[in-house]
Amino acid sequence: MTADREDARLIVSRHAAKLFLERGVAGTSGDDIAEAAGLSKRTVWRYFRSKEACVEPLFSASSLRFASVLREWPLQTSIEAYLHEAIRPLDQTPQEIADDVLAVRLVALLPAEPALRTAWLMSCHVGEEQLIDVVAQRSRRLPTDFDVRLCAAAVMAALRVVDEDVSTAAITESRKFELPDIIDQMAKAIRTASTLPICDPVGP
Repeated sequence: MTADREDARLIVSRHAAKLFLERGVAGTSGDDIAEAAGLSKRTVWRYFRSKEACVEPLFSASSLRFASVLREWPLQTSIEAYLHEAIRPLDQTPQEIADDVLAVRLVALLPAEPALRTAWLMSCHVGEEQLIDVVAQRSRRLPTDFDVRLCAAAVMAALRVVDEDVSTAAITESRKFELPDIIDQMAKAIRTASTLPICDPVGP
């Protein structure tokens, strides 16, 4: 898929997310999304298989950014030390921050809008695919190894639970979270879920 097409899909995704948050999924039509994005309905359906799928690029953008952070994880560094060093809000663009806020609000909406869960799980699968190479490198195994793929799946599932818990607490319960606390939760989830010894420094 070309970069231009991916950018166009993400723009549609932002509009769809805002409409779902304002009107609910049932109260939003494909026509509404197309009109908000300034596109024909035919173009929207060429990009997406359903109106709910329109938010997949927004969810996936966050997963891919986190996966790209993990791909830079030095072999000699623990998961806790690396995440505290690598995750810095100032490194994000204003648009990335706005996208993350939209995604958090949508994740918090999942219990009330179960139709969106497929899009959420599809984006988690995208992140899982990216984690396979990270696990393979740190475990010194092939990406096709069953244990590597199992570890990546377990880690992604644990991160999904953290995302859902934090998003729900922040939006529906108005709880405040400091970034270091969220990083600690993420690192703990990765360490707990890892079925291979990838979280501590790996020798040369």
